[in-house]
Amino acid sequence: MNNLKDILYKVSIGQVFGNTNIEINNLVFDSRKIEKDDVFIAQKGVSVDGHLFIEKAISLGAVAIICEDFPSDTKEGITYIQVPNANEALAIMASNFYENPSSKIQLVGVTGTNGKTTIASLLYQLFKKAGYKVGLLSTVKIMVDDIEFKATHTTPDSVTINSYLDKMIDAGVDYCFMEVSSHGIHQKRTEGLKFTGGIFTNLSHDHLDYHATFTEYRNVKKQFFDALPKSAFALTNIDDKNGNFMLQNTKAKKKTYALKTLADFKTKILEKQLSGTLISVDGTEVWTKLIGVFNIYNLTAIIATAELLGLDKLEVLTIVSELESVSGRFEYVVSNNGVTAIVDYAHTPDALKNVLETINDIRTGNEKVITIVGCGGDRDKTKRPKMAHIASQLSNQAIFTSDNPRTENPQTILDEMEKGVSAENYKKTLTVLNRKQAIKTACKFSKNGDIILIAGKGHENYQEINGVRSHFDDLEEVKNCFN
Repeated sequence: MNNLKDILYKVSIGQVFGNTNIEINNLVFDSRKIEKDDVFIAQKGVSVDGHLFIEKAISLGAVAIICEDFPSDTKEGITYIQVPNANEALAIMASNFYENPSSKIQLVGVTGTNGKTTIASLLYQLFKKAGYKVGLLSTVKIMVDDIEFKATHTTPDSVTINSYLDKMIDAGVDYCFMEVSSHGIHQKRTEGLKFTGGIFTNLSHDHLDYHATFTEYRNVKKQFFDALPKSAFALTNIDDKNGNFMLQNTKAKKKTYALKTLADFKTKILEKQLSGTLISVDGTEVWTKLIGVFNIYNLTAIIATAELLGLDKLEVLTIVSELESVSGRFEYVVSNNGVTAIVDYAHTPDALKNVLETINDIRTGNEKVITIVGCGGDRDKTKRPKMAHIASQLSNQAIFTSDNPRTENPQTILDEMEKGVSAENYKKTLTVLNRKQAIKTACKFSKNGDIILIAGKGHENYQEINGVRSHFDDLEEVKNCFN
């Protein structure tokens, strides 16, 4: 049991009704999960307001309520605490509840539109290979050293983050690498965490269903760097036009990485193949299994971070050559008749363009590039025509299909995508509503040497249609076609 008064340390408080010097069991923000002596945090969500469930939480055994709006009817024996922002209060309380685990570990956050998963996952790989106990909080999975847990969000809720960090402390973990999404920053899930470093990858069109404008999206990302302490490092991609902007108001030590411009950490690409890339880092040649310019940016950020955390440069470069690509990130398989299928998570216009430019860069010229792509339902609609335009412009054949339609009509999504196809590219496009069928169609179209890109879902092993999730794995499906 924990004392409520201790857990409220550093929380901004308005009014208090009742006694804060009480023992509490747990912090809960989902009223359905309340147990005896829990604290219920009433958050104002995007679609649901937790204030509507205060009575229910009390009936299930909550002894304290954290809320932004005081209820008109307060009950005797229950403690009510009014706060300006319940999300922020929850994050600080969660950190206190688990005795501030982020201050006992080297925690590095990665933010940006693309590359977060690759950078966090490969840093986990690198530090494991260097002999450390390592934690990972990513879109693909959560790792407490060698123990794997399922991930549900890019940046989990603040109670989950702190509970995993606490598990990492118990397991003797030295470093933790964490993806930090714009949703996570905006919803204050990272408040109360002490970061050793922050990495900015790049910024492009995404999440405009959630953030009203691109400027708002950019400014939310910047908040992460604004909050870094003086003791931390802030590493930015200086080749991205928003790279400098991120560091404008940070108190952290500013460091830069690049491929094109002068930077603290710079990499040069010497040779590109489908099997990997030859790069030069400060005059040292290194072969990496990673493919594509975007991945060399990721790799440069990884090398820089490892050095900033005190690892030996030569050891880092040796390990870099052993790193394997992350699940669903430019993952490829070759058929018996020489067709290459690439599965990639590219679900933003910029990411799709990066992957297709990489493929076109590596190909010898005679092969066809067939791209299978869709767009998620109940998400940013403005990127749909852009995705279709890029796929049809940079491929010999583009097949538009369902991604995760969720609660939207799949055909409506495809109709909106098709609006982005220019007249000269229209003949190169085809619409196949069923994703499995779309993959089969691409396999039938392909001949020796051709390249099939299956974009958008990457590591995901499900498809969500009408709110129902069914098993679906792009890599699995294309392997079945090849066999």
